[in-house]
Amino acid sequence: MYYEYFEKLIGQLAIEFNCAPDDFLKSENVLTVSKLNEGRRKYSPEKYFFHMATTGGNAVITSDECIHDFFREYISDKQGHWLFETPNLLPVEHELNKHGYTLTQSHHMFLSCRDVIPQKDFPVKWFYDEEIHGFYGDKRFPNAICDKFLPERPDRIVICAYDGDNIMGMAGCSEDAPHWQQIGIDVMPEYRSKGVGTYLVTLLKNKIMEQGNIPFYGTSLSNYHSWNIALNSGFKPAWVEIGAKAVPKE
Repeated sequence: MYYEYFEKLIGQLAIEFNCAPDDFLKSENVLTVSKLNEGRRKYSPEKYFFHMATTGGNAVITSDECIHDFFREYISDKQGHWLFETPNLLPVEHELNKHGYTLTQSHHMFLSCRDVIPQKDFPVKWFYDEEIHGFYGDKRFPNAICDKFLPERPDRIVICAYDGDNIMGMAGCSEDAPHWQQIGIDVMPEYRSKGVGTYLVTLLKNKIMEQGNIPFYGTSLSNYHSWNIALNSGFKPAWVEIGAKAVPKE
């Protein structure tokens, strides 16, 4: 399962980083010119000014050509996965600042690696596509769904667990690229540490795979609660990425 998804992953990343899939398997780091290729995950209408990813070995960077000279020298003598550590990101931040950009947070991403049989049994209800729209604007669910309908990466499936009429938690997935569906989870504070998050993410992951799509999951470096949900639901770490965003003008 995992290796099949990983092959598809490096194909997807190749679209977004304007490179070949095998570039993510090389020993040396790779630098490319940023481009808006069809089939990418659409988190912004703008092409990347800087974006970097690793699958655990080398790093692949795509960026505007105006900072290529800096990155050619910068990556020439460094092992790729170490570029994501804070001391190595500080020079990148300094260079980006010269051009009006700053680093985003790093995103730690997971792919499904094994089947999981849910160990809990909570009452649930499923929602699909337009049925999800009624939840927009509900501040309880900042991670499970988008804050509004986004046609470029629409929410596809939501599953809620209930305690009577009360929602204990919600897991949802958005289709960020064709057949690539990212899972998010929100559990209400009074229902945490009861297995609700793992239960919902596992059921949603299984549903996505049943439909022939690829589930993936992302979290931050230090959100260990989210990490444990991913691991317990049958995901494993697959890649890390970090990018840049424009600094707001005063």
